[in-house]
Amino acid sequence: MAGPVHYELYIRKTVPSPWTLIQAIEDRQQAVETAEQMLRAKEAVAVRVTKETMDPETKEFQSVAILTRGEPELPRKMVVEDADRPNCGVPADLYTPRAREQLGRVLEDWLMRHGVTPFELLHRPDLVERLEASGVEVQHAIQKIAIPESQTTGQPAHDLIRHYQQLTEQAMERVLTAGRKGTFADLTNWSLADVAHRLVGMPDRAFVMGGVISGALVGVRGARARLDRLMNLADRAPMDGAPRALVMVAIEQILVELLGTRTSLAEILGPALDQGGSLAAVVRMVAPREIEALIAQDPRMDLLMPAVDGAALRLGQRLDAGEYPVLAASLARMVLRELQGPRRLRPSDASGEIDILRTLAMSLTATAGRLLTPEDVHAAFIERSRSLVTADFVQAYVASCDTVLCEAEQLTRLCENVTGSANKRSAARWLVACVTSLRFETEMRAPGPTPARKLQVLAQLQRSVRLAALSQSDIEQIGGAIGALGGVIEAEAKLTSQLARASATIPQKLAALLRMAAGETAPFGPASERAKAEAIRMFRVPEARASLSASPEVLAPLKTLLQAAGLAA
Repeated sequence: MAGPVHYELYIRKTVPSPWTLIQAIEDRQQAVETAEQMLRAKEAVAVRVTKETMDPETKEFQSVAILTRGEPELPRKMVVEDADRPNCGVPADLYTPRAREQLGRVLEDWLMRHGVTPFELLHRPDLVERLEASGVEVQHAIQKIAIPESQTTGQPAHDLIRHYQQLTEQAMERVLTAGRKGTFADLTNWSLADVAHRLVGMPDRAFVMGGVISGALVGVRGARARLDRLMNLADRAPMDGAPRALVMVAIEQILVELLGTRTSLAEILGPALDQGGSLAAVVRMVAPREIEALIAQDPRMDLLMPAVDGAALRLGQRLDAGEYPVLAASLARMVLRELQGPRRLRPSDASGEIDILRTLAMSLTATAGRLLTPEDVHAAFIERSRSLVTADFVQAYVASCDTVLCEAEQLTRLCENVTGSANKRSAARWLVACVTSLRFETEMRAPGPTPARKLQVLAQLQRSVRLAALSQSDIEQIGGAIGALGGVIEAEAKLTSQLARASATIPQKLAALLRMAAGETAPFGPASERAKAEAIRMFRVPEARASLSASPEVLAPLKTLLQAAGLAA
C-alpha cells in the first residue's frame, strides 16, 4: 500500500473519456517518467500525476497536481437539477419586487422614453399595447433574461426563450383583458376611497388597485408632477384599515421605482444639486425630524443640507409619520450604496466634499437604528474614506493652498474626517510627508511672522493632530516632527532667554514660560522643555518665591498652567 506521501498516475485514452487511475507509486521521478512515456507511446491522449499527502489527524489524502500533459478536457455539460426551473413560472411571478427590478433593467431605455415605471407597465393596457407594437423590444428583453439564466442553471436557452415568450403573452393578455372589461376604475368618475372599500375581499384586489393607481398617472409627465399626483392620491385614500393599506401599498411600489432612478430623483430634488447635495436632500426627506434636531444644535448644517419642498416635502412628512417603510428603507440603502460607489460627492470642490461627507455622517448616524444599522453606516463611510486618501483626491484637496503650512492644516483636517484604521494610516502618511519635508522647514524658518507667532501656529497644528484620532505611533511621529521644528525656531530666536531677561514682572514672565511649557504657545518638544526648565529655574530664585508669596492672588492663575506643564499635581 502507498505510504503517507505517494504519487498517482491518471490517463485519458480518448478526449471525451474521464480520468482513469493507472497506478500509485512512492517515487515522484518514476511517476513523471512513466506518464511522459505513455504519452509519447500514444497509449493515452492526456496524462496527469498528482501528489497525495495523508493528513495524520483526519487520515484523508490532500491532492495536488504536479504534471498535466496532453489534450485538454472537454467542457462538461451542466446537469439541470429539479430545482433549476425558470425564475418566473406564472404571470403573477412578474409582479414580485425582484421580477419588476429585472424588468426595469432589461426595458430601461423603453421605460425612460415613456416616462413610466415597471409597475405601471404591468398594470396599464395602453402601455402594454405600445410595448407589444414595438416588436423587437419584447424579444430583446426576453433574450436578456433567458440567456444569462441558461448559463447559470444549465437549462437550454431556446426552451427558456419559448417559456418567457408564452409567459409574456399571458401577462399582456391579462392586462389587456382587464382594460377591455373596465376592471380598472377611472378615478374621474369614482372616489378612490369607494373603490378601495369595494375591492376589499376580492382575490385580485392588489392587481386591480395597481391598475387604478397607475391609470391615474396617465398623461402626467415628469417625475416631480407624478410624485405630486401620487401624494394627491394618498390624501384621498381611506382613513384606516385594509382599504387604506390597499391604496398605500400600490402607491408605495410606484414610489420605490420612481425614486430608484437617478434622473427622476434629480428632477424631484432639484437638477442643480450635485451627488453630495442629492444624497443630503434624500436623507433630509427620509428623516426630517432627526435632521431638524441636528440643525437646532448646529445651525451651520442648514447651509449644507438642501431644502426639501413641494411634493418631496409632502412625501417626507408621510415618511416621518411612519408611512411607506419599504420606500424609506430603499432610499436609505440607496444612500449607502452611493456612498460606497466611485462617484465623487463634490467633483469640483474637494474641501466641500469633506464638509458634505461630515454632514452625511452626522445625519445617517442620527437615523441609525431606525432605518439602518450602525454597522452598515460605519462600513459605508469606511469605504467612502478610502477614496479620500487617494493621490488624485489629496492633490485636488491641497491644490488651493499657497503655503506648506496650509497643506499641513488641510491634511490634518483630512485625518480628522476619514474613518477606518487603514484610512487613518494612509492619511497620516500624507501628513508625515508634509511636516517632515524640507519645504515645510524652510517655509517656517523663513523671515515673515514673528518666532512667537510661528511657535503658536505649530502648537495649534500639533494639538489638531492629537485630536485627529490617529494611532499612537502616527501621533508621536507627526508631533515629534512638529516639536523638533519648533525647537529649531525657538533656539534661533532664543525666545526663552529673551522672556527670562525681559523687564516684565516675575508672574508675567512665569505665565509666558508656562504657556510655552504647557503646549499652548509652543509645540511639545525641545521648545517646551526649555521653557519648562527656565520656569523651574525662575521658581527657585529667592526673589521670585518672595514675590509670589507676597501676592497669593497672583499665584492662583498660575496653578492651572503649572498642572498643564506637568509641574504640579
